[in-house]
Amino acid sequence: MGGRIRAAVAAWLVLTTTAAWGGDRPNILVFFSDDHAYQAISAYGDPRRLVETPNIDRIARQGMRFDRCLVPNSICGPSRAALLTGTYSHRNGFYNNTNSRFDGTQQTFPKRLQAAGYQTALVGKWHLVSDPTGFDHWHILPGQGAYYNPPMIRDGQRVSYQGYVTDIITDLALKWLDARDHNRPFLLMVQHKAPHRSWEPALRHLGHDADLDYALPPTLFDDYTGRGLAVRDQDMTIDRTMTAQDLKLVPPARLTPDQRRVWDAYYNPRNEALRKAGLQGEALLRWKYNRYLHDYLGCVKAVDESVGRILDYLDAHGLAHNTLVVYASDQGFYLGEHGWFDKRWIFEESLRTPLLVRWPGRVKAGSVNADLTSVIDLAPTFLEAAGVAVPEGVQGRSLLPILSGSTPDDWRQSFYYEYYEYPQPHHVRPHHGVVTERYKLVRFDGPDVDYWELYDRQTDPHELRSVADDPAYADIRRNLERELERLRRELGVPDQPPAEAYGVVRDAKAGE
Repeated sequence: MGGRIRAAVAAWLVLTTTAAWGGDRPNILVFFSDDHAYQAISAYGDPRRLVETPNIDRIARQGMRFDRCLVPNSICGPSRAALLTGTYSHRNGFYNNTNSRFDGTQQTFPKRLQAAGYQTALVGKWHLVSDPTGFDHWHILPGQGAYYNPPMIRDGQRVSYQGYVTDIITDLALKWLDARDHNRPFLLMVQHKAPHRSWEPALRHLGHDADLDYALPPTLFDDYTGRGLAVRDQDMTIDRTMTAQDLKLVPPARLTPDQRRVWDAYYNPRNEALRKAGLQGEALLRWKYNRYLHDYLGCVKAVDESVGRILDYLDAHGLAHNTLVVYASDQGFYLGEHGWFDKRWIFEESLRTPLLVRWPGRVKAGSVNADLTSVIDLAPTFLEAAGVAVPEGVQGRSLLPILSGSTPDDWRQSFYYEYYEYPQPHHVRPHHGVVTERYKLVRFDGPDVDYWELYDRQTDPHELRSVADDPAYADIRRNLERELERLRRELGVPDQPPAEAYGVVRDAKAGE
């Protein structure tokens, strides 16, 4: 009986949404990469010009680039949960990467689309511990996944593959596109492991930069003066925190003998030159920075190729005109700014994620938006685009008006941020705050700290000096404190998070 009722409801949803949208509901294709900094997408115009990403840039050139898309909790699992649900960690229950488990019984946009007749598939990184729900087909990496010869889980069954993970994810996504029911709209989520730590490029991209000395970020040698204990006492610097594996002083464990020969041919001579040079201090940090960028950007190049292959498939099969394409990442990432890698902070390189959206005929090509948007806005956007009702409790807002070129008068002017995972990994204190176009007010409230910082991005774009105690900012701080309290009430943030929000590390790699 229950199955017949569900089938009838699904059929009704298909009929009503098809009628509402004239029978032309869009396909939805979501590229969601892991730790892909906006600085490493050439469409964003980073002054260092780190890498060219012509295929990802196609989405920006043919659609809209969002310049202030923010994440509610800058860490992988929580951001993925926010994407699926359109809600904050304190609402969806996924606070951290170390002991959170996604509750698959809650409402998600894939479930709603599936019930409305969409074919739904997820390929790649999941990282939410529980099995995916709301997908007709899922083909995921267990945990963080491996770059080379990765094991995967296909609809609950363990399988393994030979090759490079980004290429494998792309092949599987294209295979699903070929096999789908061509008479129904689809949701396809292509979720890349890359360019996550430990940044292992495809063999074809070793040497992609011809040993380039990359331009340095102006804050690479930041000494953290002007800020409090939390910033000074973290453990995420290129200088001190990176391991031999991160720096490719040892090879990955999963390489085949043939792969290992190619790997060693590239890295061994360069590692030997490093040993003989005996670098120390700033010279060694510069070497580490360049090795890091070579590897990280090499991973980005494979992701860009993946995007190109799938966009080409849409073109070749007449799907591009009616497919809403999104490229985003689970958060931003540090590429040497403040001497850091990783994410977690309310600060800009961590907080801000790339977001590019293409929808021919609906989104003006080459448009740019600077409104305060977020990954929590994507779930209601996809549902509204498909003509499916947005469930109660969603905390994001549909981007469709913005995509059509008209920002609503009541669009958010401030954004709430929360971070919990502590003390490991990386020893970043819990904090929460409010973000506006110009200011950030943040309260660090971990077990051994309780203080405020305030940043004025107009006068201090690199966020190097807190002005929380500057009398000239007293009125601004008071207003921001009131706004922070308003946002917490509106979003239903509890006064005290549950103890498990901070996480307990299961193993050395669990929370990366």
